[in-house]
Order: sequence, then C-alpha cells, then structure tokens
Amino acid sequence: MSGAYSELKELVNLRFAARDLALFNRKNARSLLAGTGNSPFKGRGIDFEEVRAYQHGDDIRSIDWRVTARRMKPHTKLFREERERPVMLLLDQSSSLFFGSRLNFKSVTAAETGAMIAWATLQHNDRIGGLIFSQNNISEIRPKRSKKTLLHLLNKLEEHNQALKPDNLPSSTEDNYLCKSLRHARRVCHPGTSVFIISDFSQMNDEAFRHMSRLSRKCELVAIHVSDPLEAELPRPGRYDITNGVHRKTIDTHSRQARQRYQQDFQSNLEELKQQFSGLRVPFVELSAAESTIEQMQANFNVRRKP
Repeated sequence: MSGAYSELKELVNLRFAARDLALFNRKNARSLLAGTGNSPFKGRGIDFEEVRAYQHGDDIRSIDWRVTARRMKPHTKLFREERERPVMLLLDQSSSLFFGSRLNFKSVTAAETGAMIAWATLQHNDRIGGLIFSQNNISEIRPKRSKKTLLHLLNKLEEHNQALKPDNLPSSTEDNYLCKSLRHARRVCHPGTSVFIISDFSQMNDEAFRHMSRLSRKCELVAIHVSDPLEAELPRPGRYDITNGVHRKTIDTHSRQARQRYQQDFQSNLEELKQQFSGLRVPFVELSAAESTIEQMQANFNVRRKP
C-alpha cells in the first residue's frame, strides 16, 4: 500500500499486519480503567452479566424488580467490571502532511499508522476511539470495544484523507489546529486513556506544548512523528521543478552552504521536539513516509512473542 491517498480496503487489510503488536507496557495504572483483568477495587462494575436468585448479603440496589415480580422470588443483577483500556488516536490529516517524495505521502503513512494501532487495540480487547483533525474540522469517535466503532473510525480517516486536494488546501492557517485538537482531547480523554498522537508536529508551539503537558498528567501519551526525507535533506546539486498541484517553482540546490543550512534547520527543530517530549516523559517514535509503515511499526512496537 503506497501513494498519495489511503483507501478503506487497504486500511482494513492492515488488521493482519497489526496482529501481535506490543503497543502497551503493563505497569501501575493511573486509573481504574487499566486494561483487561479483574479489579482489586470493591464495588459494582458497569457491565451487566446475568440475573440470579437473591442471596443474603447482596446489594438490594441491584435487585431486578421485573424478574422478581415475574418469578415471585427476589432476583438480583450481577455486573462485571469493565477493565479494558481506552485508547484514543489523535491523528493529523492536515495539509502539511499532504506531501511525499518517494513511497507515501505523509498523510498516508499517518493513516496507515493509525489503522494499525486501532486494529492492535481491538485485538487486545481494549476500547478504540479517535480524534481525526485537519485545518477545517475535527471528527470525534468515542472509544468502544467494537469492530463497528473501529470501521467507523477508518471511514472517517479515509474521508479526511481523501479531502486533501491541491485545489482544496487552505490559503492561510491563522488558527493553530493542533492546539485546537489538543484542547478537545483534554475535554474528552478520561484519566488513564492511552493517547497516540500521530503528526508531523509542524504546528507545535508553546501553547500546544502546554496542552500536551496537561494531557500527559492524566493520560499515557505516545508521540509518533511522520516526516519525509526531502524535509531532512535537499536532493543532490541541480535544478528541480516542484509543485503542490497548483503552483510550480524551481529550486537550485547547487549551493553546499544552502544544503547544509537546510539540513541543520531540520535536525535542530527535530531535536527541540524530542527534548520537549522527553521533558514530559512521552515516548517519541519517528516514522518515514519513504519506508514501509508495516515494517517500521513492527520494528518500533516489538511484536509479541507467542508462547
């Protein structure tokens, strides 16, 4: 799968490549919703399991009065604690990702990455949801342990990806859409949620960092940075025509100093970004749009060994 756009069929097929990805490190949870398994905490859960005859000591608040009236004997509802982990994708599909020089556009790599995380989450019996954002809008999918929810997320992802057109790109970006998305994430992400932020972070500024910091206090964040080789290094000396599909320009890369300055600027910005996330103790994963998303994801999120 490669190119300028993502197709729903291809995103669905990534469920096979996502199998056994080790996305989560089990450790002490920040909330009660910490993954599968029984809770050590006492109290009634939120998933209904069955109705049985009332026994001494049962909570009278759980009595099922309809069944009791029908059978003429008291019956009580039993609940199973909901212990799956909520996972949210914060996935960038803005115009800055609508670029690629070799295998994929960055927007496609981001979409493939999000799809693999979504499938791995559901296969791990955790809840999956997402915020897919661009300059123009945000699509919110609430986390559920449901294939229907996952497919709805992939549909929205394809919709955002297909909306990236050369003649449909915004002329200005006065509003910082990354900040807007992070503010939204802070409102909807519950404590203990695992949040995977997939972006090129071109809109990262002080305000975005503050939102990221506050979000990291209650959620487990993973930052996934998507870039293209042409952003890191200019091509070998020559004259090149470049276009965004509407406008065309010619660049001259004969100057060695210009090539070095270009490379240094990218590395400097990348190192600053790494330091920011390191200060928040947020894992920082680098992906290239010029390489296979599947192979990179399997290398960064080591595949679990089967017993």
